Amino acid sequence: MFALRSLAFKSVSFPGKSQLVNSGLHTSARWSGAKVAVVLSGCGVYDGTEIHEASAILVHLSRGGAEVQMYAPDVSQMHVIDHGKGVPVENESRNVLSESARIARGNVTDLAKLSVGDHDAIIFPGGFGAAKNLSTFAVDGPDCKINTDVERVLKDFHKAGKPIGLCCISPVLAAKLLPGVEVTVGHEEEKGGKWPYAGTAGAIKALGAKHIVKEVTEAHVDQKNKVVTSPAFMCETQVHLIFDGIGVMVTNVLKLSGKGKSRTHISL
Repeated sequence: MFALRSLAFKSVSFPGKSQLVNSGLHTSARWSGAKVAVVLSGCGVYDGTEIHEASAILVHLSRGGAEVQMYAPDVSQMHVIDHGKGVPVENESRNVLSESARIARGNVTDLAKLSVGDHDAIIFPGGFGAAKNLSTFAVDGPDCKINTDVERVLKDFHKAGKPIGLCCISPVLAAKLLPGVEVTVGHEEEKGGKWPYAGTAGAIKALGAKHIVKEVTEAHVDQKNKVVTSPAFMCETQVHLIFDGIGVMVTNVLKLSGKGKSRTHISL
């Protein structure tokens, strides 16, 4: 019994391909030195960043050896939602940058200061904030407008050939700005309520982008545009499956960044 317990506190790292040591072990590839910008849109699924998605992205980036800096636009939210009741709060206004600081533990920078030259990749978590605060997609659909700094950084990273990761609803940002880009928001039919936002796929097609059907534990990699997307909470499912799909997205973003030496970390 003691020997079995002691295994839980050991870890080994080695270069090259993964090797099977035991069943049920956690493995992760590391790209030490990759500098990744994470763009938040507030705090809370209905009017800001989806917190579980942001946390999953940060965990996978940390485990992958990346250096992270969080950003958010210094603008007012579209509105404030009472997350317990699911309704707008009258006569209340909140700032996206200030609210994002809740997730970033205070370490968040105005998106206006983000320079593509300072980072190797960029990732956008989902949450309705992407469709309300980073864009007007929630109101205007395919006719939406994109926040000026969001548009600038997405186009800058794309032009520089640096990878862009987006999950949940945020792939609509790439669909709007990058002609012909391939993205996924999961399935194109609701499947009995499992995919309640399946209609988003139609809007993505209307924008001239290509939608790829993927499961929640998967990610789609548009190799040409270096855009990596995963459905996340576009699917009604267990949170660990959301976490796993985001992990696939983050891993592919780090691979495309080409920074650092890849190695595999195994925890026993």
